[in-house]
Amino acid sequence: MNASKPNSILIIGNQGYIGPVLARALRTSFPSSKIYGLDTGLFAASSSTAYSRLDSYVDVQLCCDIRTADLSDLPEVDCIMYLAAISNDPMGNEFSIPTMEINCAGALRVAEFYRAKHRCVFIYASSCSVYGEGGENPRTESDPVNPLSAYARSKVQAESFLSQLAGGGLSVICLRFATACGVSPRLRLDLVLNDFVASSVLAKRIEILSDGTPWRPIISVRDMADAFIWASRYGLSGNDGFLKVNVGFDGWNFRVSTLAQTVSRVLGEVEVCINSSAAPDRRSYQVDFSLYRRLSGKLEAMHSIENEILDLANAVRKLSFNEKSFRDSHFIRLNVLREHRANGLISESLNWQ
Repeated sequence: MNASKPNSILIIGNQGYIGPVLARALRTSFPSSKIYGLDTGLFAASSSTAYSRLDSYVDVQLCCDIRTADLSDLPEVDCIMYLAAISNDPMGNEFSIPTMEINCAGALRVAEFYRAKHRCVFIYASSCSVYGEGGENPRTESDPVNPLSAYARSKVQAESFLSQLAGGGLSVICLRFATACGVSPRLRLDLVLNDFVASSVLAKRIEILSDGTPWRPIISVRDMADAFIWASRYGLSGNDGFLKVNVGFDGWNFRVSTLAQTVSRVLGEVEVCINSSAAPDRRSYQVDFSLYRRLSGKLEAMHSIENEILDLANAVRKLSFNEKSFRDSHFIRLNVLREHRANGLISESLNWQ
């Protein structure tokens, strides 16, 4: 592969939190490329903006479940970006089997299909959560993983199996992202920074359920989209084989308590309450992002953490709800799955009925 840009791109899971931001960034970076979206639509209506405009950067929208779809119907593309996932610990714990099916088996199914057809790049959205209880030293890609949840285990297994498929024309790049944050047309408020900002705006109070000491790296959804763009160019420039890389920025490793204090400082008059008697949260890890910095040349985030907080606060204010309605809203993705189940729309395996 010697192209500097993809001619055609398939985003699998494009109707979630990251998808609309990624599609817009791809359209800007690759204006002549054909962009396909594929999604089962579980969260398609969970939007904070007019639905008709959400997916306008995608040329063709495919609606199917990647676990059961007839793969022969998929378009011939030279870059696949796999976002499809049950995407946090609470959802993964409640729906552990479909988490493994979608996050891991679905990705392998697609990668095997395209590997058999022609040369392409497969970019998988993995997670720094694979490090689990990571200790005090920043984790590198060569350090052991220690997944502590169904979600993290699904990412570890997907990486392992995908590494065995790489080569023979299939370039596989696993992007181990820090915890996502920031504004999206399909906003999520069940992510640590987004939750802290929403709580600050709506209640002037942040409640930390842990003792505040765990480490979390975070990354803006806009920087995540930028990483996909870099990875597509990297893979199409002849870098055949398998790569796993931590994606984020060294200055964006935070203790949970420090992150809350930062939100309080930026937004002002916000009380931070820490549960000092809480049992230790084992999910604590700092991450070393030097490999990503060296390969991509990206030295810093697009925006400061302060600007991300302010943008999020403005987005939350436009939603016109209170603290209780925020906790009960479709901006908490587990609520969406539970509501679909209660209404008989999906099965326990998260298939549409």
